Amino acid sequence: MTGASSTGGRGGPRPARRRVGEALSAAIAPLAACSVALAGLTVWTASGAAGSPPRIAAGNGRVFLPYGNSRDTAAFFEVTNIGGGEDRLTKVTSPSDSVGRTMLSRHESSGRGADTMRMTESVRVPAGATLAMSPFDVSVMTRMNSRWRAGEVVPFVLHFRHSAPVEVLAVVVRPGS
Repeated sequence: MTGASSTGGRGGPRPARRRVGEALSAAIAPLAACSVALAGLTVWTASGAAGSPPRIAAGNGRVFLPYGNSRDTAAFFEVTNIGGGEDRLTKVTSPSDSVGRTMLSRHESSGRGADTMRMTESVRVPAGATLAMSPFDVSVMTRMNSRWRAGEVVPFVLHFRHSAPVEVLAVVVRPGS
């Protein structure tokens, strides 16, 4: 009897070992998943992208000299995001009295020769990329309040969802130049 009680009866220690083995087997999958996730996060952090906010720079500003008596025209900028997170250009303003209302717009082609401009609330500026505005994609529609001459410089301020506003100058140019 003493031998039976010390081994826990029939197969005494074996069920306890089986339970320990099953518990270890059940723990291996979550431990492996955590290890893989930790390794991925370590690589991502070491590359400098983890938690890196957008970092915006802008330049190469141009604004078209309007035709004839029209006061409406378009401005274009190169907006570069050297940060690790994407941002959105939400509006463009100007501290100059020579600039009236401004609106972000996107060129749309119907494919049948009738292109249109559609106003848009914001424009994506991907991480590590440059948004190069042009008459064939994204632009800033604006109205001049006073006459400009080719070569003049007009100040603008680009506003973003996550980044601080960026001041940029645009040179007045003739379309096609």
